[in-house]
Amino acid sequence: MYSWINMISAWAIPVIIVFIPLFAAYRKIPVYESFVEGAKDGFDTAIRIIPHLVGMMVAISVFRASGAMELLIGWIRPFCEMLGLPSEVLPLAILRPITGAGSLAFTTDLIQQFGPDSLIGRIASTIQGSTDTTMYVITVYFGAIGIRKASYALKVGLISDAVGFLASVVICYLVFA
Repeated sequence: MYSWINMISAWAIPVIIVFIPLFAAYRKIPVYESFVEGAKDGFDTAIRIIPHLVGMMVAISVFRASGAMELLIGWIRPFCEMLGLPSEVLPLAILRPITGAGSLAFTTDLIQQFGPDSLIGRIASTIQGSTDTTMYVITVYFGAIGIRKASYALKVGLISDAVGFLASVVICYLVFA
């Protein structure tokens, strides 16, 4: 079974990369022209999201540099320790909905400090894969296409992140502890 999974994962991307252009050519779709048009649209989108991206990066920097994150973690830590949640991953639970790069850097630090096979390393990795950068997505992508009322998406995204965080901790305790 393990060798089949390795074989499939090794061949999946090359097969897709070959299959899509061949299928498009079979359907008489101008492959290169479609690619160039998509790249042009992608460049235009990238230009439109730059102001939103800069605003988000400034907000993240202010949040971390001001000490607000440490203050928030200090308030939450006793409650989480009562529930048995490891306090080492609390900053990740706060950073992940805000920034993908910042949360990945924090996860890397946790893995370097505790090891990749430690419970903390596994919880951090699972959180990283089970949650999303909700604030980033809403700020950048919603802003790029002009959506101004994002309150429902924000609520659902943050609830999903909280559920992903809690599920990551519970599943890692059940599987690895």
